[in-house]
Amino acid sequence: MWIDTHCHLDAGEFDADRDAVAETARAANVARIVIPGVGRFNFGAVRELAHRVAGGAYALGIHPLFTPGATDDDLRVLREDIAASMDDPRFVGIGEIGLDYFVPTLDDARQQFFFNAQLKLAREFGLPVICHVRKSQDKVLKGLRVHDIHQGIAHAFNGSFQQAEAFIAQGMRLGFGGNLTFERALQIRRLATDLPLDAIVLETDAPDIAPAWRYKQRNTPDQVARIAQVLAQLRGIDEATLSLGTTASAHAALPRLALASS
Repeated sequence: MWIDTHCHLDAGEFDADRDAVAETARAANVARIVIPGVGRFNFGAVRELAHRVAGGAYALGIHPLFTPGATDDDLRVLREDIAASMDDPRFVGIGEIGLDYFVPTLDDARQQFFFNAQLKLAREFGLPVICHVRKSQDKVLKGLRVHDIHQGIAHAFNGSFQQAEAFIAQGMRLGFGGNLTFERALQIRRLATDLPLDAIVLETDAPDIAPAWRYKQRNTPDQVARIAQVLAQLRGIDEATLSLGTTASAHAALPRLALASS
């Protein structure tokens, strides 16, 4: 089986056929789909959706791209929602949180404030984190170290080998998806090929980061199965071995994921 550890299935791009998309993923042997929250406005949606689709799971968090409109009260609501979700087997962690230095208009201090506040919540509740690390690997890693966080996923990882090793040493797993299917993505392909299998989890980031065969089209969670084929070829292993390894890695990164009912 395959696990899509990062899929924005609640996004508007899926409004017309969301249930069919989930069913297609299930038919492609994608047994789990993790749907991260991105802001107060979608906490209820990701929770409801995770319970509606087979194998659904969810995380709750404030994405760095949504920090411009976020407030202290959103952190209060997030904390209350986390507390209320602790008995929910489909709730797997805090995310999507992190930092983004690709978008030049984001305020660094504001991003850092919300990132650190959410790391404190992860520490308080003993939960793993799903981190956005776009052009921010070192600062995200610093936050994890400061708050003593040792479990979760660095989503859509695209750093150096040294940075990858530092995240792994911190206890984090690294997420790989559609980007590794592009032959020109040499660094990502090297990372996905050479890093230990127990450090890697699969993801789509659907509807974004489409694989090469869907370039500039909508990405969907069923594509994690074909992305896995490419990764197995790059690593020179069979798909069954890759499936076992990435499933175990996903469960290590998000332990509650193993509890989520199918």
